Amino acid sequence: VVPGETALAFYKAKNPTDKPIIGISTYNVIPFEAGQYFNKIQCFCFEEQRLNPQEEVDMPVFFYIDPEFVEDPKMANVDLITLSYTFFEAKEGQKLPLPGYQ
Repeated sequence: VVPGETALAFYKAKNPTDKPIIGISTYNVIPFEAGQYFNKIQCFCFEEQRLNPQEEVDMPVFFYIDPEFVEDPKMANVDLITLSYTFFEAKEGQKLPLPGYQ
């Protein structure tokens, strides 16, 4: 991905069980210092997702790396940014707070 250009990626999720699962995905950016430059335009994260038994889905994330990334001397040696997700089964009535918001 070239900083400043938008990109679309898909994450595959599969429910290997015989019962429906409702879950929420949270994300992580590595290296941590690059996270401030990673901007999600549209993402499945922090929204409940239902996966039926044995269902496999592709979940999209539309994003860009802020062009200021290339101007930051602390990012000079960073040539790989990893975006990962963890899918948690949702508990009834439980809401995850959005990061940075009270």
